[in-house]
Amino acid sequence: MNATTLPTTLPTTLNAAQIEEFGRELDTIRDEVMDSRGEHDRRYILRLIKTQRSMALGGRVLIYASLFLLPAWGHALASWISCLAVMGLGTLILGLAKILENMEIAHNVLHAQWDWMKDSTIQSNTWEWDSMSPSDRWMHSHNVVHHTWTNVMEKDLDVGYGILRVTPMQPWAWKYLPQPIYAFLLMMFFEEGVALHEQAILDWVEGRKSYAEIKPLMGNIGRKAGRQILKDYIMWPLAAFLVALPLSAYVPASPWLVFGLVAGANAVANIIRNIWAFMIIFCGHFPAGVHTFTPAQVEGETRAHWYLRQLLGSANIGGGKLFHILSGNLSHQIEHHLYPDMCSNRYPEVSPRVKALCARYGLPYNTGSLTRQFGTTVWKILRLSLPGGSDMIKA
Repeated sequence: MNATTLPTTLPTTLNAAQIEEFGRELDTIRDEVMDSRGEHDRRYILRLIKTQRSMALGGRVLIYASLFLLPAWGHALASWISCLAVMGLGTLILGLAKILENMEIAHNVLHAQWDWMKDSTIQSNTWEWDSMSPSDRWMHSHNVVHHTWTNVMEKDLDVGYGILRVTPMQPWAWKYLPQPIYAFLLMMFFEEGVALHEQAILDWVEGRKSYAEIKPLMGNIGRKAGRQILKDYIMWPLAAFLVALPLSAYVPASPWLVFGLVAGANAVANIIRNIWAFMIIFCGHFPAGVHTFTPAQVEGETRAHWYLRQLLGSANIGGGKLFHILSGNLSHQIEHHLYPDMCSNRYPEVSPRVKALCARYGLPYNTGSLTRQFGTTVWKILRLSLPGGSDMIKA
């Protein structure tokens, strides 16, 4: 069956020939941008990595500096208010650095967006990110599975992340009743949730695989998670502990208090990153107007049909330049799903072209404020925790 006779089963009024033409125009946009990559893009990612690492170092320096403002020191500036204020600032900067590393740097490096530079330090097959999820496993579950089968029931595990009902196409069950709680916990511990976001683990939980079959995978995840825990909750706090230990002979401050404060600051920084990542990712996949598909709808699809499905299954978030950078440019989720290996700094220039193309073909271009997209996502999670919800399906 050729492209012009392929049945159109996606929710659109376009016929197969029009879909193919739409796909060719999207290919043209992609080719133009990919062919124009150069020094400007190289400077962008190198500058961003330098900025992120400086912020991470600066945040940790402020966290350590705040310890010299503990009331036990007794000097004029020493108080819990000044200590926690400086520590809070350092924690916020560290949290922002973790957001930049996860969202705009690592996520996009692991999509091979910067492999064209041939820089051995910024390659998708060697980059290990600041997350409990091993890079190689994330690239399989995200790049291969999710981006291939975006929003296809029974194929894309990101439809509800295995624990949430986010479309009426998922049959309701009692287990979804407390899903607002699941969603909140996933938001707070998103790093851990991503690490455990594996089809193999779900197969084990549901009895399709034995633990022996998934044991190597669990070992891989466990080792990466262990390194993250060691770094954030033992090594960095231990450095402060070792400095505080001899000083405790002169300053009545427990080294264990110092250890706990630094570990707590790291935990808060991780939670800041987790909440932001959850919001941006959920706003790109689950707000009102985003479609979900059945396996039958994508059977035999062409590249043009794949493009159309990415468009219908994604949503953008409006914002300024800094917002887009902090979102990893996933605020341009439509463009990211159309062109996952395109340098993320190019999405803002591609977005108006894609939007205009959609308008010309009479296709929806789902975009809205963070408040609108997250608000409708939260409402969907709340509503679909209960039976029904067929009225939420977009025709």
